[in-house]
Amino acid sequence: MNTALIGIIGGSGLYQMDMLSDAREHDLDTPFGRPSGIIVTGRVHDVPVAFLPRHGRGHGLIPSEVPYRANIHALKQLGVRYIISVSAVGSLREEYRPLDVVLPDQFVDLTRSRAGTFFGDGAVAHVSMANPICAAVADAVARAVNELRATDDIRLHRGGTYVCIEGPQFSTQAESHWYRGMGGAVVGMTNMPEAKLAREAQIAYATMCMVTDFDCWHPREPHVTADMAISNLMRNAERAQHIVAAAIRLIGTETPCSIAHDALTCALVTQPASMAATTKQRLALILGIEG
Repeated sequence: MNTALIGIIGGSGLYQMDMLSDAREHDLDTPFGRPSGIIVTGRVHDVPVAFLPRHGRGHGLIPSEVPYRANIHALKQLGVRYIISVSAVGSLREEYRPLDVVLPDQFVDLTRSRAGTFFGDGAVAHVSMANPICAAVADAVARAVNELRATDDIRLHRGGTYVCIEGPQFSTQAESHWYRGMGGAVVGMTNMPEAKLAREAQIAYATMCMVTDFDCWHPREPHVTADMAISNLMRNAERAQHIVAAAIRLIGTETPCSIAHDALTCALVTQPASMAATTKQRLALILGIEG
Protein backbone atom coordinates (compact mmCIF):
# COMPACT_ATOMS: atom_id res chain seq x y z
CA MET A 1 0.00 0.00 0.00
CA ASN A 2 1.47 3.32 -1.05
CA THR A 3 0.47 5.27 2.03
CA ALA A 4 3.73 7.15 2.69
CA LEU A 5 6.64 8.46 0.65
CA ILE A 6 8.98 9.37 3.51
CA GLY A 7 9.59 7.47 6.72
CA ILE A 8 10.78 9.21 9.89
CA ILE A 9 12.42 7.03 12.51
CA GLY A 10 12.43 8.91 15.80
CA GLY A 11 15.17 8.18 18.30
CA SER A 12 15.54 8.97 22.00
CA GLY A 13 13.48 12.04 22.85
CA LEU A 14 11.58 12.18 19.54
CA TYR A 15 8.53 9.99 20.04
CA GLN A 16 5.97 11.76 17.86
CA MET A 17 5.62 14.23 15.00
CA ASP A 18 3.52 17.15 16.17
CA MET A 19 3.27 18.60 12.65
CA LEU A 20 1.60 15.48 11.24
CA SER A 21 -1.93 16.14 9.93
CA ASP A 22 -4.62 13.57 9.01
CA ALA A 23 -2.93 11.13 11.38
CA ARG A 24 -3.78 7.44 11.13
CA GLU A 25 -2.36 4.57 13.16
CA HIS A 26 -1.12 1.31 11.61
CA ASP A 27 -0.63 -1.83 13.70
CA LEU A 28 1.44 -3.86 11.24
CA ASP A 29 3.01 -7.30 11.21
CA THR A 30 5.89 -8.52 9.04
CA PRO A 31 7.63 -11.81 8.20
CA PHE A 32 10.32 -10.64 10.64
CA GLY A 33 8.02 -9.95 13.57
CA ARG A 34 6.28 -6.82 14.72
CA PRO A 35 7.87 -3.35 14.52
CA SER A 36 8.80 -1.27 17.54
CA GLY A 37 5.28 0.05 17.83
CA ILE A 38 2.31 1.61 16.10
CA ILE A 39 3.32 3.51 12.97
CA VAL A 40 1.49 6.79 12.42
CA THR A 41 0.94 8.05 8.88
CA GLY A 42 -0.25 11.48 7.83
CA ARG A 43 0.90 14.51 5.91
CA VAL A 44 3.55 17.17 6.49
CA HIS A 45 3.52 20.03 3.94
CA ASP A 46 1.02 17.80 2.09
CA VAL A 47 3.68 15.09 1.68
CA PRO A 48 2.64 11.59 2.84
CA VAL A 49 4.77 10.55 5.80
CA ALA A 50 5.09 7.60 8.18
CA PHE A 51 6.47 8.09 11.69
CA LEU A 52 7.94 5.24 13.74
CA PRO A 53 9.38 5.63 17.26
CA ARG A 54 12.48 3.42 17.19
CA HIS A 55 12.37 2.48 20.87
CA GLY A 56 8.58 2.16 21.01
CA ARG A 57 6.11 4.34 22.84
CA GLY A 58 7.40 4.92 26.33
CA HIS A 59 10.96 4.05 25.25
CA GLY A 60 10.78 0.41 26.31
CA LEU A 61 13.40 -1.12 23.98
CA ILE A 62 17.17 -1.04 24.48
CA PRO A 63 19.11 -0.65 21.20
CA SER A 64 19.72 -4.40 20.83
CA GLU A 65 16.01 -5.15 21.31
CA VAL A 66 14.86 -2.83 18.52
CA PRO A 67 13.32 -5.04 15.79
CA TYR A 68 15.26 -3.40 12.97
CA ARG A 69 14.15 -5.81 10.22
CA ALA A 70 10.50 -5.49 11.18
CA ASN A 71 10.77 -1.69 11.34
CA ILE A 72 12.23 -1.35 7.86
CA HIS A 73 9.88 -3.98 6.40
CA ALA A 74 6.84 -2.22 7.91
CA LEU A 75 7.91 1.10 6.39
CA LYS A 76 8.40 -0.66 3.06
CA GLN A 77 4.85 -2.04 3.37
CA LEU A 78 3.61 1.53 3.61
CA GLY A 79 5.40 2.50 0.38
CA VAL A 80 8.27 4.45 1.96
CA ARG A 81 11.10 5.32 -0.47
CA TYR A 82 13.11 7.70 1.73
CA ILE A 83 14.01 7.47 5.42
CA ILE A 84 15.24 10.22 7.72
CA SER A 85 16.60 8.68 10.90
CA VAL A 86 16.83 10.96 13.94
CA SER A 87 19.41 9.78 16.46
CA ALA A 88 21.06 10.86 19.70
CA VAL A 89 24.86 10.60 19.59
CA GLY A 90 27.96 11.38 21.56
CA SER A 91 30.62 13.57 19.98
CA LEU A 92 34.11 12.23 19.30
CA ARG A 93 35.44 15.57 18.06
CA GLU A 94 36.14 18.79 19.92
CA GLU A 95 34.29 20.87 17.32
CA TYR A 96 31.08 18.76 17.48
CA ARG A 97 29.43 20.16 20.58
CA PRO A 98 26.22 19.25 22.43
CA LEU A 99 23.09 20.49 20.61
CA ASP A 100 24.94 20.48 17.25
CA VAL A 101 23.50 18.61 14.26
CA VAL A 102 25.73 16.12 12.43
CA LEU A 103 25.04 14.43 9.09
CA PRO A 104 27.46 11.46 8.93
CA ASP A 105 28.30 9.84 5.61
CA GLN A 106 29.99 6.65 6.87
CA PHE A 107 29.53 3.97 9.51
CA VAL A 108 31.66 1.59 11.52
CA ASP A 109 29.48 -1.26 12.78
CA LEU A 110 30.63 -2.66 16.14
CA THR A 111 27.32 -4.32 17.02
CA ARG A 112 27.42 -8.05 17.79
CA SER A 113 24.00 -9.53 18.46
CA ARG A 114 21.57 -8.08 15.93
CA ALA A 115 19.98 -9.66 12.87
CA GLY A 116 21.53 -7.51 10.15
CA THR A 117 20.01 -8.76 6.88
CA PHE A 118 16.74 -9.80 5.31
CA PHE A 119 18.60 -12.51 3.41
CA GLY A 120 19.80 -15.99 4.32
CA ASP A 121 17.86 -19.24 4.68
CA GLY A 122 17.84 -19.93 0.95
CA ALA A 123 18.47 -16.46 -0.49
CA VAL A 124 21.80 -14.69 -0.92
CA ALA A 125 22.41 -11.01 -1.71
CA HIS A 126 25.37 -8.71 -1.14
CA VAL A 127 24.40 -5.03 -1.36
CA SER A 128 27.10 -2.38 -1.60
CA MET A 129 27.56 -0.30 1.53
CA ALA A 130 30.51 1.70 0.20
CA ASN A 131 28.39 4.83 0.38
CA PRO A 132 25.78 3.96 3.02
CA ILE A 133 24.06 7.35 3.18
CA CYS A 134 21.85 8.70 0.40
CA ALA A 135 23.51 11.99 -0.52
CA ALA A 136 20.23 13.43 -1.84
CA VAL A 137 18.38 12.86 1.44
CA ALA A 138 21.31 14.18 3.49
CA ASP A 139 21.47 17.24 1.25
CA ALA A 140 17.76 17.92 1.81
CA VAL A 141 18.31 17.79 5.57
CA ALA A 142 21.31 20.14 5.26
CA ARG A 143 19.30 22.61 3.21
CA ALA A 144 16.48 22.40 5.76
CA VAL A 145 18.94 23.33 8.52
CA ASN A 146 20.23 26.24 6.45
CA GLU A 147 16.67 27.51 5.94
CA LEU A 148 16.09 27.52 9.69
CA ARG A 149 19.31 29.39 10.41
CA ALA A 150 17.47 32.64 9.67
CA THR A 151 15.69 32.23 13.02
CA ASP A 152 17.77 29.62 14.86
CA ASP A 153 21.53 29.54 15.37
CA ILE A 154 22.00 25.86 14.48
CA ARG A 155 25.51 24.47 14.17
CA LEU A 156 25.63 21.91 11.35
CA HIS A 157 28.46 19.51 10.49
CA ARG A 158 28.39 17.45 7.28
CA GLY A 159 30.29 14.21 6.87
CA GLY A 160 32.14 11.99 9.29
CA THR A 161 31.89 8.45 10.59
CA TYR A 162 29.18 7.21 12.95
CA VAL A 163 30.58 4.46 15.20
CA CYS A 164 27.71 2.16 16.17
CA ILE A 165 28.20 0.21 19.39
CA GLU A 166 26.08 -2.52 20.92
CA GLY A 167 25.14 -0.80 24.17
CA PRO A 168 23.09 -0.35 26.23
CA GLN A 169 26.10 0.66 28.32
CA PHE A 170 28.02 3.77 27.35
CA SER A 171 31.68 3.46 26.31
CA THR A 172 34.68 2.96 28.53
CA GLN A 173 37.29 5.68 28.26
CA ALA A 174 39.60 3.25 26.45
CA GLU A 175 36.88 2.53 23.91
CA SER A 176 36.06 6.20 23.47
CA HIS A 177 39.70 7.01 22.71
CA TRP A 178 39.82 4.00 20.34
CA TYR A 179 36.83 5.31 18.39
CA ARG A 180 38.55 8.67 18.09
CA GLY A 181 41.74 6.96 16.95
CA MET A 182 39.89 5.15 14.16
CA GLY A 183 38.60 8.50 12.89
CA GLY A 184 35.10 8.39 14.33
CA ALA A 185 33.06 11.60 14.47
CA VAL A 186 30.13 10.47 16.62
CA VAL A 187 29.16 7.38 18.58
CA GLY A 188 25.67 5.92 18.85
CA MET A 189 23.82 2.65 19.34
CA THR A 190 21.05 2.42 16.75
CA ASN A 191 21.96 3.23 13.14
CA MET A 192 23.27 -0.27 12.50
CA PRO A 193 21.88 -2.50 11.14
CA GLU A 194 19.15 0.03 10.35
CA ALA A 195 21.09 1.60 7.46
CA LYS A 196 22.08 -1.80 6.03
CA LEU A 197 18.50 -3.03 6.07
CA ALA A 198 17.24 0.17 4.44
CA ARG A 199 19.75 -0.40 1.62
CA GLU A 200 18.60 -4.02 1.17
CA ALA A 201 15.01 -2.77 1.06
CA GLN A 202 16.06 -0.24 -1.60
CA ILE A 203 15.03 2.71 0.55
CA ALA A 204 17.15 5.87 0.48
CA TYR A 205 18.48 6.50 4.00
CA ALA A 206 20.15 9.36 5.84
CA THR A 207 20.62 10.00 9.53
CA MET A 208 20.34 13.30 11.35
CA CYS A 209 22.40 13.06 14.52
CA MET A 210 21.68 15.31 17.46
CA VAL A 211 24.79 15.63 19.64
CA THR A 212 24.02 15.26 23.34
CA ASP A 213 27.43 14.86 24.98
CA PHE A 214 31.17 14.23 24.53
CA ASP A 215 30.95 10.50 25.36
CA CYS A 216 33.74 10.06 27.95
CA TRP A 217 36.98 10.95 26.17
CA HIS A 218 37.00 14.70 26.84
CA PRO A 219 39.40 15.75 29.63
CA ARG A 220 37.34 18.78 30.67
CA GLU A 221 33.71 17.89 29.90
CA PRO A 222 31.55 15.64 32.10
CA HIS A 223 31.19 12.00 31.11
CA VAL A 224 27.91 11.06 29.46
CA THR A 225 24.95 9.90 31.54
CA ALA A 226 21.47 8.90 30.40
CA ASP A 227 20.01 11.98 32.12
CA MET A 228 22.44 14.25 30.29
CA ALA A 229 21.76 12.67 26.90
CA ILE A 230 17.98 12.72 27.23
CA SER A 231 17.96 16.25 28.66
CA ASN A 232 19.94 17.65 25.73
CA LEU A 233 17.90 15.72 23.19
CA MET A 234 14.65 16.99 24.66
CA ARG A 235 16.06 20.52 24.34
CA ASN A 236 16.60 19.75 20.65
CA ALA A 237 13.31 17.92 20.03
CA GLU A 238 11.34 20.91 18.73
CA ARG A 239 14.28 21.98 16.57
CA ALA A 240 14.54 18.43 15.17
CA GLN A 241 10.87 18.46 14.21
CA HIS A 242 11.23 21.76 12.33
CA ILE A 243 14.30 20.47 10.46
CA VAL A 244 12.58 17.22 9.54
CA ALA A 245 9.44 19.03 8.37
CA ALA A 246 11.47 21.29 6.07
CA ALA A 247 13.41 18.30 4.72
CA ILE A 248 10.14 16.46 4.07
CA ARG A 249 8.92 19.40 1.99
CA LEU A 250 12.11 19.41 -0.09
CA ILE A 251 12.18 15.65 -0.67
CA GLY A 252 8.46 15.55 -1.41
CA THR A 253 8.86 18.27 -4.04
CA GLU A 254 11.98 16.84 -5.67
CA THR A 255 11.60 13.05 -5.14
CA PRO A 256 15.31 12.60 -5.95
CA CYS A 257 16.83 9.50 -7.48
CA SER A 258 19.00 7.52 -5.08
CA ILE A 259 21.66 4.86 -5.37
CA ALA A 260 19.54 2.91 -2.91
CA HIS A 261 16.53 2.60 -5.20
CA ASP A 262 18.14 -0.08 -7.36
CA ALA A 263 20.53 -1.53 -4.77
CA LEU A 264 19.51 -5.13 -5.50
CA THR A 265 20.07 -4.90 -9.26
CA CYS A 266 23.63 -6.18 -9.01
CA ALA A 267 23.41 -7.62 -5.50
CA LEU A 268 21.07 -10.59 -5.75
CA VAL A 269 22.97 -13.89 -6.11
CA THR A 270 20.09 -16.33 -5.65
CA GLN A 271 17.45 -15.68 -8.28
CA PRO A 272 13.79 -15.96 -7.20
CA ALA A 273 13.25 -18.95 -9.48
CA SER A 274 15.79 -20.87 -7.37
CA MET A 275 14.25 -19.93 -4.03
CA ALA A 276 11.92 -22.12 -2.02
CA ALA A 277 8.31 -20.97 -1.89
CA THR A 278 8.59 -19.99 1.78
CA THR A 279 11.72 -17.94 1.06
CA LYS A 280 10.07 -16.11 -1.82
CA GLN A 281 7.05 -15.39 0.34
CA ARG A 282 9.23 -13.96 3.12
CA LEU A 283 11.18 -11.75 0.70
CA ALA A 284 8.42 -10.88 -1.76
CA LEU A 285 8.10 -7.26 -0.70
CA ILE A 286 11.87 -6.74 -0.53
CA LEU A 287 12.39 -8.25 -3.99
CA GLY A 288 9.31 -6.70 -5.54
CA ILE A 289 7.90 -10.06 -6.64
CA GLU A 290 4.71 -12.02 -6.10
CA GLY A 291 4.90 -14.13 -2.98
